[in-house]
Amino acid sequence: MTDNAEKQDSDWKKALSPEQYRVLRQHGTEPAGSSPLNREKRAGIYHCAGCGAELFDSSTKYESGSGWPSFYAPRAEDAVATSTDRTLGMTRIEVHCAKCGGHLGHVFPDGPEPTGQRFCMNGTALAFEPKTSG
Repeated sequence: MTDNAEKQDSDWKKALSPEQYRVLRQHGTEPAGSSPLNREKRAGIYHCAGCGAELFDSSTKYESGSGWPSFYAPRAEDAVATSTDRTLGMTRIEVHCAKCGGHLGHVFPDGPEPTGQRFCMNGTALAFEPKTSG
């Protein structure tokens, strides 16, 4: 998490929108169904909105019905990191960007094959780059 160590909180506030800062740096959650990325169907790559790291490929995105963009696997095993989240009176697995430590969402064991996982991500924590033809 080298980027996280190099940036001060004030740097993150300048680089991110207020909503991105709330989600990525303060572990917030956007309202269900609020992200345009939830409806994104084009081929491409989903990056961390904080540092630009490649996180998810559109080929692993699916409609989970949760109201948040969902994927069954990260682009690479080391693209994301996890930790135990015991807030709100429950235990969940929190997902972070492995590069900058930004909060992305949570992973649940109720996803489709081949992994059985549902990476339920905040759309505001992601930046989508459509695949260019050619």
